[in-house]
Amino acid sequence: MITRRQLLGYLGGVAAMGVGLPLLGGTTEPGTLIPSLLPLPTPFRARLPIPRTLTPGRHPEHPGADYYEIVDQVVAHEIIPGVKTRLWAPGGTFPGPTIVSRSGRPTVVRRINRLPVPTVNHLHGGHVPADSDGFPTDLVFPLDYEPEHESMAGMPMVEDPSAVTTVGHRDYVYPMNQRAATLWYHDHRMGATGTDVWNGLAGFHLIRDDEEQALPLPSGDRDIPLMVADRSFNRDGSFRSPDTAMDGALGDVILVNGAPWPVADVHACRYRLRLLNASNARRYRFALGGLPFVQIGSDGGLLERPLTHSTVDVAPAERFDVIVDFSGHQGRSVTLTDELDGGPIMRFRVGDPLPDRTDVPDRLSEVPLLRREQAAVIREFAFQKGPRYWGINGELFDPTKPIATPRLGEYEIWRLVTDFHHPVHLHLAQFQVLSRNGKGPGPADAGWKDTIDLRPAEVAEIIVRFTDYRGRYVLHCHNLEHEDMAMMALVTVV
Repeated sequence: MITRRQLLGYLGGVAAMGVGLPLLGGTTEPGTLIPSLLPLPTPFRARLPIPRTLTPGRHPEHPGADYYEIVDQVVAHEIIPGVKTRLWAPGGTFPGPTIVSRSGRPTVVRRINRLPVPTVNHLHGGHVPADSDGFPTDLVFPLDYEPEHESMAGMPMVEDPSAVTTVGHRDYVYPMNQRAATLWYHDHRMGATGTDVWNGLAGFHLIRDDEEQALPLPSGDRDIPLMVADRSFNRDGSFRSPDTAMDGALGDVILVNGAPWPVADVHACRYRLRLLNASNARRYRFALGGLPFVQIGSDGGLLERPLTHSTVDVAPAERFDVIVDFSGHQGRSVTLTDELDGGPIMRFRVGDPLPDRTDVPDRLSEVPLLRREQAAVIREFAFQKGPRYWGINGELFDPTKPIATPRLGEYEIWRLVTDFHHPVHLHLAQFQVLSRNGKGPGPADAGWKDTIDLRPAEVAEIIVRFTDYRGRYVLHCHNLEHEDMAMMALVTVV
């Protein structure tokens, strides 16, 4: 644990670079609970849904690419028994359908907007050109939309003359020049991401490659994506709005793949669980009744070697690929819980064993360790709360003013300073964590990351290298209410 003197030393260094000092935060979890106005459902009654996987097609405008169309539309689903919830659903489902890409094979996703609001789709963790990254002002308007400024309550809007907007649909082109990983897509509209994601605009996008496929890991129906997200409901079953929770919106119903506290039937053998925290603001400390999590992957794909955890802390937007071995638990139930609030997440009912030829090799992949001597530039970013908004280096998000202009191909060290819990996400590039409060990386920092869970009054260093694509990207807090209240900054890669 860093001492106050050490911390003030770090902050003093940051101040010397012209960055404002953050207020020291407390240790409480972030967010404001929005209580539901209807009786909460009984846990472990709903079955775990598995999002459908789309089949790729072809399109003459994109020869050689796997092509998908997803229509963003309003639907009503029964999430809470007896009432319908109005959703903004990609492909008509919540979560949206899963896309599975092959590394090295281009993928094009046409998003057709039939919602009452503009959209922006972001492939979280994607290494993609700037015009397909989902910049917050690159809006896709529905056909009959009357343009007007929209943002989180009370937030000012900033004009962006460089925004590239479309009407009706937009084709997002992903080269897929990246390794196997668990990515996800979600809305990224300026000033409204929290509301849009809360209403349903999110889904999985998986990448596979030869390296991963050669490993004897669980696959097929024993490779389960789990999107965990909290929500709150009005009496009529509609979602309660999250947009007045400045510290972050917390729901009192935990959904996994869109179902409240579901149950899944599994066999007594190994499973691969792809854990995604898709909540607006809630952090989790996952525990599995004493069963260990064997982590094999992080945001950016396979680790070099597996790591065993008794619990896993997961901030919004982070992904952890873990292997869980249910053998020896035949006939029992194993409950996934959140040790931060003491509540359940979902339950696994363990059935008969199956012949299991899977294994977790001691070596999974090659992950080159980046060294601080490789970096040519050091930058500092302070994430802090102002009187009315959240900001970075004392500034609110302005899509016309870059906070950093990294050069293509150069390594940089970014020093991140916080006043509060902030899951910080960087677009385009994966990074490695060098240090936290002057010590080594934390237990959840292994491998390639695109999101780092920063604790209150913490100084963390990451090393990053931007490659392949120049243009406009963003750095932001992935507490979506913080993001919507301007804790985001333009990064222009030159």
